[in-house]
Amino acid sequence: MKILVQKFGGTSLSTAEARAHVIEHIREAIDQGLAPVVVVSAMGRKGEPYATDTLLGWISQNGDRLPARERDMLLGCGELISAATLCSLLQAEGIPATAFTGAQAGIKTNNDYGNAQIISISPERVIEALQQGLVVIVAGFQGAAASGDLTTLGRGGSDTSATALGAALKAEMVDIFTDVSGILTADPRIVEDAKALEVVSYAEICNMAHLGAKVIHPRAVEVAMHAGIPVRVRSTFSRDPGTLVTHPDLVRAAGTVHDRFVTGIAHAAGISQIRVAAPEGMFDLQLRVFKAMAEERISVDFINVNPLGVTYTVFDSEAKRAIEALQELGLSPVVTGGCAKVSIIGGGMNGVPGIMAMIVEALTDQDIHILQSADSNTTIWALVEGQDMVQAVRALHRKFKLNK
Repeated sequence: MKILVQKFGGTSLSTAEARAHVIEHIREAIDQGLAPVVVVSAMGRKGEPYATDTLLGWISQNGDRLPARERDMLLGCGELISAATLCSLLQAEGIPATAFTGAQAGIKTNNDYGNAQIISISPERVIEALQQGLVVIVAGFQGAAASGDLTTLGRGGSDTSATALGAALKAEMVDIFTDVSGILTADPRIVEDAKALEVVSYAEICNMAHLGAKVIHPRAVEVAMHAGIPVRVRSTFSRDPGTLVTHPDLVRAAGTVHDRFVTGIAHAAGISQIRVAAPEGMFDLQLRVFKAMAEERISVDFINVNPLGVTYTVFDSEAKRAIEALQELGLSPVVTGGCAKVSIIGGGMNGVPGIMAMIVEALTDQDIHILQSADSNTTIWALVEGQDMVQAVRALHRKFKLNK
């Protein structure tokens, strides 16, 4: 069998018209001689009856005291409804199908309710159903702990379900269907001429996902990368091939991106920069600062350490707690809130001179001040004032000609 895993998100299942497109993609896979395993999310988004955020709202309206284990029981219902609904529709179209919960599909997790990690997958029931000629529909976002209790995998969990099943089944490909035509060079709500990418590396899309792009969850990409399974990000509402995510060597072999230094621009708002100067004689400032953040369970980013002090960022929502923790140490932090991180991502940047100069030039031309910067092999980050974020993304997109 040549197995194709197809994952359909909430907007792909929210209306009868959307579900008709889903059925056509499944039928197309069968016509190509593939055995589809279909992973589904809960239907719709917040406000729609079965969406995960709607179920969370239901808890808050009804006591708001549901324990984590029982909360997962409720949150898993959205995907079960999607799986049963799609199974019925496929049967009505003459396509034999069966539906499984995450546990029935063999997804075993730890017992970290609400953010469970997949430990292993035993897909024997899935394989048996495929051998019987059935389309297998699996409720995404969920598995089962050793106790048998239902667990949920956290945000992006259905993407992770899909790539993990793809790895366990040795699938030919994992298709992630969304409401966009693939992975774009920037957020189209900000950059009108953002272009869909034909092919990107695992590392590039993983960085884009971590740094603000919402098309696919980074944990799902990491699973696919370790298993060596290609992933396509496609639109449910078209037949476009979308964006292929694969190994860097295959990206280069595609021939379309040989001279592409920068792949895309990502952004994230709601960030506070914290600067702490080292008081005279305090040689363990760095230890005190970051130990305090760890004790408060505050995630830190954009870290710069030097003999004169430390500079780092936290989310705006955690800035007050961070400041209070530092003041308790007798420190006087200087805080700049409402900042944004703009990320320039590209597997071809490493070792290429002049990239940083182009970034600085693009932002300086727009009178945008860089508050802080950092880099890795595939990414350069720039911290800017929040009011400059949109203009910074547009300027960098133009500078690197990503619309070409």
